[in-house]
Formats: sequence, C-alpha cells, structure tokens
Amino acid sequence: MSKVIRVRYEKGALRPIDYVEFNEGEEFEIVVVKRTFRGFREEAGKYRFEVDHDVVGEFVVERR
Repeated sequence: MSKVIRVRYEKGALRPIDYVEFNEGEEFEIVVVKRTFRGFREEAGKYRFEVDHDVVGEFVVERR
C-alpha cells in the first residue's frame, strides 16, 4: 500500500502535517520530495486523464 502524506521538518525530525493512521512500531520506506510550489501537487492532481494510446511515445517518435 502506498500513501502520500505531507510532513514538516522541525527540530531534526519529519513530523506529519496530515493525520496518519499507523500502528506503533511499524516501519516504512519513504521518498522525500521537496515542495517548491505551495499547493502545486494538489492543483496538478486535478488534471489527470486516461488515454487509449501511448501519447508520450507518439510525441517522442514525432520529434525524431
């Protein structure tokens, strides 16, 4: 299972901003992505869409 949570670095530790529902003692692997634009991730997430073919591959082929 994957979950994205926002954290803030305070006093030498990453502290969750969002509510997290984990059990005491659980271990996780994390990927840290520094936010450079406040609210960018939330805004960008609104523009997801599905396509019926590989548009990125098609773009690359056209540009060769």
